[in-house]
Amino acid sequence: MGILEKISEIESEMARTQKNKATSAHLGLLKARLAKLRRELITPKGGGGPAGEGFDVAKTGDARIGFVGFPSVGKSTLLSNLAGVYSEVAAYEFTTLTTVPGVIRYKGAKIQLLDLPGIIEGAKDGKGRGRQVIAVARTCSIIFMVLDVLKPLKHKKLLEHELEGFGIRLNKTPPNIGYRKKEKGGINLTTTCAQSTLDTDLVKTILAEYKIHNADVVLRADSSTDDLIDVVEGNRVYIPCIYVLNKIDQISIEELDIIYKIPHCVPISAHHKWNFDDLLEKMWDYLKLVRIYTKPKGQLPDYEAPVILKTDHCIIEDFCNNLHKSIMGNFKYALVWGSSVKHNPQKVGKEHLLCDEDVIQIVKKI
Repeated sequence: MGILEKISEIESEMARTQKNKATSAHLGLLKARLAKLRRELITPKGGGGPAGEGFDVAKTGDARIGFVGFPSVGKSTLLSNLAGVYSEVAAYEFTTLTTVPGVIRYKGAKIQLLDLPGIIEGAKDGKGRGRQVIAVARTCSIIFMVLDVLKPLKHKKLLEHELEGFGIRLNKTPPNIGYRKKEKGGINLTTTCAQSTLDTDLVKTILAEYKIHNADVVLRADSSTDDLIDVVEGNRVYIPCIYVLNKIDQISIEELDIIYKIPHCVPISAHHKWNFDDLLEKMWDYLKLVRIYTKPKGQLPDYEAPVILKTDHCIIEDFCNNLHKSIMGNFKYALVWGSSVKHNPQKVGKEHLLCDEDVIQIVKKI
């Protein structure tokens, strides 16, 4: 029996099984088997396909945004209009016309846009160029899920199912589970709060499917079997997603007011270029980027070309390494102007945490 047949058989059995406390161990076992089979499809034994085949898109800029959606929802119109309105240049190295690239410059950051059409064509089950598509999708900073505002829920559910099969988790944080394999001592489960699903027997059942019989597991939040499987698999990526509801020119103002209350959603009209500012502002918030301006000694700050850092990597040392790896070798201190300091300027060391739009002057050792 092939992998796809096994996946179909397990999914059918899960659909037939009633969900209750008595069947939780069996369902947990089936979910673990399903995750293992999906991993084999995505990364088959013996390596991937031939190099250079499919979606080899050069990664450039400060961030990458992947567009997913069904045909005729306006993905290509949105991409071309965004790139046309906000772009300085739109030339990319890519090896296939099945992915459509573009670029925008926003708040000083260079952001790559990629349309990923193959992602909806059963790619999670290894069909077509599924493995090449996933390799690109998993490297995106944000996913733009473009939906037709007249039928958003059906498409949203199908697309999320595909991405989940890729090991991509949308608008989620990694499970708060500590997991460490060891040589001996059996399975030790520690919980710091009440658990509604997982207990020692269920944890042992799931780990046994992975042939793991010695491990320490710490559940720091109420966790599900899916959470534990994600941690054991260890190959999940957690990507912010903005649901872009297109064609708002076809609905009423009252319906638009309701849509605006849906989390992670931005209603737009790609054709009329309506509400692009709102979409780009939300994109910026989700990217969590920080702009740092440089100030050479005796000169005005350079506000035209900021250094772009991620909020979780924005201390002085990160800034210096972004400019050039050799700077830290001669680093003495930095002068900083902006919201991260109490005085302007303030002398700081390499561990100082920077804020958006700070200005920096590096002082080197003599």
